[in-house]
Amino acid sequence: MDNQPLKILIRGVNWIGDAVITIPAVRSVRRAFPDAHISLLVKPWVSEIFRESPDIDEIILYDDSFKGYTGRLKLAKKLREKAFDKAILLQNAFDAALIAWLAGIPERIGYKRDSRGFLLTKAVPVEKDILQQHQVYYYLNLLKSVGIEPADTQPYLFLTDDERRSARDLLSSYFLTDKGPLIGINPGATFGSAKRWLPERFAELIIKVISELNGRLIIFGGPSEIEIADDIITEINRLKIKLKIEKIGSRILVMAGKSNLRELAALISECDVLVTNDSGPMHMASALLVPTVAIFGSTDKTATGPFGRGHRVISKDLPCSPCMKRECPERHLNCMTAVTADEVFNAVREILPVTRAVFLDKDGTLIEDKHYLNSFDGLVILRGTKTGLKKLKEAGFKLIGITNQSGIARGTVDREFVERSNEYLEKELGIDDFYYCPHHPDEKCGCRKPEPLLLLKARSEHLINLKTSYVIGDKESDVLLSWKTGAASILLSPTPLFEKTSASYIAKDLKDAVEWILAREKSLL
Repeated sequence: MDNQPLKILIRGVNWIGDAVITIPAVRSVRRAFPDAHISLLVKPWVSEIFRESPDIDEIILYDDSFKGYTGRLKLAKKLREKAFDKAILLQNAFDAALIAWLAGIPERIGYKRDSRGFLLTKAVPVEKDILQQHQVYYYLNLLKSVGIEPADTQPYLFLTDDERRSARDLLSSYFLTDKGPLIGINPGATFGSAKRWLPERFAELIIKVISELNGRLIIFGGPSEIEIADDIITEINRLKIKLKIEKIGSRILVMAGKSNLRELAALISECDVLVTNDSGPMHMASALLVPTVAIFGSTDKTATGPFGRGHRVISKDLPCSPCMKRECPERHLNCMTAVTADEVFNAVREILPVTRAVFLDKDGTLIEDKHYLNSFDGLVILRGTKTGLKKLKEAGFKLIGITNQSGIARGTVDREFVERSNEYLEKELGIDDFYYCPHHPDEKCGCRKPEPLLLLKARSEHLINLKTSYVIGDKESDVLLSWKTGAASILLSPTPLFEKTSASYIAKDLKDAVEWILAREKSLL
């Protein structure tokens, strides 16, 4: 019995945006208990956020069959049969604590809220300062209070290759050209009209994106937001006639009411920028590391704004804001009407990824692969590397290093050496920045190639257009990394390759790779 893995139940939250915000907390539980069986209890509409999460072993749906008191007893019985050792209640409700108590879970951890403290074995008080921070830290603080250290603070939403492929197929079948930035528009918000920017302003913005940026646009929304999308299109048509603009429709794809949550996430991931109200899709975009312009009115941008770098939040500092109300009590929505289309458009231009980059693997691409290199004695820069990278810099590319360093987690490589060697290569080779993953493959993190988290971070921090960029590496994981982000890939293979690869080009060395990139760029002019 002692050899049985710990069984942990996490009670998730009930709203999509809040669920995204809890992803780092769920990740931290997995990191603290790598061998545990972790189950997540959530409402059905939230479950899709976690469907591909490597941190969850089982999703238990809290659906309509568990309504009412008898339904709670039925759910508690089901949970009791699973014999959980520990319950971590991310949801604040009394109901969450009651069900965990009824289920006989011996350790029950949660915030001391909603008069439920007596049902918890560890009731964590809510300190005032934690309410003044982003809600990501609210959930991480709960765990830290019981000795679980944060694994990471950045929410990251995992997508499958099939989901990415379906999104790209849809976009390529609708848009006749892939030229011009792809801008997502999310005009809805379920909390109430006080959170929604005006349809006519969205229409003005869309006209500007098309006419000044040659942009393509996707209008998102759920079934209840189809009318909002229709209002925007009606206003666009009115403005089009007034401004004598033609060929607008072919650059706008309306997806309101036409996609499920996973399809929405995949389409958002393909966008260069998302413009949105404070909403669930806004948080999904930040967890996909898509640069986001978020328009805030009645809600608190500090607590629930898009998390991470590279975003812009537009709000007005009015005496009544944030009022946290669903409908404007003054009925004039000053906080929203004061936000102009020009302001939002300028924010889009500020964060629009436009820089071309070449992403470079480290071991076997820039330097000799010594298998867990851990000293400068064995660091040898490959022949021709400095000359080749200089040509790329002269052609206007940023150079970004992307490397898996699982030796850190294995205990065979010192993290300080990895960082010092990266700094050395930056100086010697003119590399602009280095990103590395220190985790063991078994951790299934989002930053280990071929998962694209590190590339997405680089996009946010350096305004890199991934679709006009390249990845060079000596492993198929580098090729898959480039595919996930829309970049072109070059696989270094000094000997004939007999395995299947989806690389854009197979180069015998870095010099060959550089020449191919420069020739390809010349042909695209």
